[in-house]
Amino acid sequence: MRHRCFRPARRRVIGALSAGLLATVGLALPAVAQPTHPAEVTTPASDPGAAPGDGLALTPPMGFNNWNSTHCRAEFNEAMVKGIADIFVAKGLKDAGYQYVNLDDCWALPQRDANGKLVPDPVRFPNGIKAVADYVHSKGLKIGIYTSAGTKTCNSAGFPGGLGHEKSDAQQFADWGIDYLKYDNCNNQGVDAKQRYRTMRDALKAATETTGRPIVYSICEWGENKPWEWAGEVGHLWRTTGDISDSWGSMLSIAKQNLPLAKYAGPGHWNDPDMLEVGNGGMTATEYRSHFSLWSIMAAPLLIGTDLRKANAETYEILGNHEVIAVDQDPLGKQGTVVSSEGGRWVIAKEMADGSRAVALFNETDRPQHIATTATGVGLPRATAYRLRDLWAHKDYNTAGAISATVPAHGTVLYQASADTRWASYPPAAELGLDGTALTEAGAAAQVDTTLTDLGRTPAQQVSVRLTGPDGWRIKATSPTRAASLPTGSKLATRWQVTAPAGAAPGAYDLTVSADYRSPGGGKAAARLVSAVHVVVAPPSGSSYASDLPWLSALNSWGPVEKNTSVGENEAGDGHPLTLGGTTYDKGLGVHAPSEVTYYTGGRCSRFTARVGVDDEEGTAGTVGFEVWADDAKVASSKTLTNADPATALDAAIGGAKTVRLVVTDGGDGVTSDHGDWADAAFAC
Repeated sequence: MRHRCFRPARRRVIGALSAGLLATVGLALPAVAQPTHPAEVTTPASDPGAAPGDGLALTPPMGFNNWNSTHCRAEFNEAMVKGIADIFVAKGLKDAGYQYVNLDDCWALPQRDANGKLVPDPVRFPNGIKAVADYVHSKGLKIGIYTSAGTKTCNSAGFPGGLGHEKSDAQQFADWGIDYLKYDNCNNQGVDAKQRYRTMRDALKAATETTGRPIVYSICEWGENKPWEWAGEVGHLWRTTGDISDSWGSMLSIAKQNLPLAKYAGPGHWNDPDMLEVGNGGMTATEYRSHFSLWSIMAAPLLIGTDLRKANAETYEILGNHEVIAVDQDPLGKQGTVVSSEGGRWVIAKEMADGSRAVALFNETDRPQHIATTATGVGLPRATAYRLRDLWAHKDYNTAGAISATVPAHGTVLYQASADTRWASYPPAAELGLDGTALTEAGAAAQVDTTLTDLGRTPAQQVSVRLTGPDGWRIKATSPTRAASLPTGSKLATRWQVTAPAGAAPGAYDLTVSADYRSPGGGKAAARLVSAVHVVVAPPSGSSYASDLPWLSALNSWGPVEKNTSVGENEAGDGHPLTLGGTTYDKGLGVHAPSEVTYYTGGRCSRFTARVGVDDEEGTAGTVGFEVWADDAKVASSKTLTNADPATALDAAIGGAKTVRLVVTDGGDGVTSDHGDWADAAFAC
């Protein structure tokens, strides 16, 4: 079952226009919005979208929505909603700025009453919606609700949508005390999007006038009609993408779609890249911190999508980081813009109301990366030195102007940089670097090089570094680990020999490089970098199916990569037989673009072969491209394939490569039903 805004080409129901519904169909759309210049960090002089002007959502809305954690299961009910409100207060989320407790689909009965009114499900909400709203309000919080700008909502049970009932529904919501409406796009009968969303806007305004209840209006139009170009005068936020799922590939794809739209965001009108997945279990803690950092620097709504009743301390630590939240909630209301993004090394800067800059150094790759910019490069004035605040470590440093870090795979370092006259009172910033193999076979020695670089205007003194790993690993320094003093820009480089135990099981292990040093005034400072090293096993001699071998990493836009089935939907194991052009294959990988699956081959394999295409389960939808990379060289690729194309043979020479990456792209037209199959994928070794 699918919901909300994922793959609208499959989930949207287009039919004959319902009687009485006036539709304007086939209007010419405005030209595609052009991304801001990579180095731009200021909002354009003219604002393309005028906010509704009602004083609502002057900073991005913060709160909770149940869908990502409960979907339509029975646990979504009155008790849960009240419990979330209690948790907001008890766990400090209310104090951190979260205020909306939002109900998603499945709260109503499938049929309206005899008067055309919406009826809350008496099993889920035995006391009605108003009673729940009153409870949420009693906690000093606000409540939101969901419906669709169509005849029915997105759930397959067919709950009533708002199309043709806008005035009545808006009045009901206001009478119940609703503060926030999420208005989806399913079953829209082909009625022009602008018309549908403006009709509900007008209905909400009328209901506010009669009740005094202002309602934040969230347009969930999936980005189909470029709402960033017109929705600023209609609602307070608008979805820019399809649905997010709890995977690195999905989060990354959505962030990349939302980042170029910075000029359309501002107080009262926000780009919405969908809800947070932090804590749902499909990503690592490092990836969730990146997710939260990116949403905050993009001035995105922060709507928690995990079940807070079950969330662990780490999830609360991420969601409750006041300093990161302050970046999102900055009253200047500017969305961060991309300064650079070469090779998956992203620098994103956001101008803040106090004149400082929030700077995200984001690493989308699967290995540590040195990512760097400068204070002037992100828009700060020239100065002798600057204050550099690490918003995850909650520590202050001074920098001579460099803003850099070696960022772990899929990690983000989030700084706030400012021209602070007190810079000398902070210890010098120092960057720890780690270079060397991220792959080692059990019992074999690997070389690792570490560096500590002084970025500060003041020297780092009494410097020492150390490298540690799991119990049983042998780690030996083969060059100096100490320095008396490091002036600005100088570094301490150390070489290490790292050996995994002979019996180490394949998998990822942490290596931690740490440094201690002192500022000229004697104050202590420290730096720490954690990086993964993989213990790997080379494929056996002969021919092996890819689905029979362990992979190093597997990234997927929607759901997990599947072995020997199609990708199916969002859950593991929900795929179908791999089928291309009516032919079924027993072996292979099912993915959803964009996707990347990496294997260790250790220089021992000569060829990779597969038959590729769009899985038949997508009908006529989906466009994908397939690529095979041997280390850093692309050695085979397909044209952009659709379901009309037969299975395409790929034959790649991979001799000497340590790793092979199987990449599937979205064909350049966005992520819509892009199910790709690597059928009969095999290595010859």
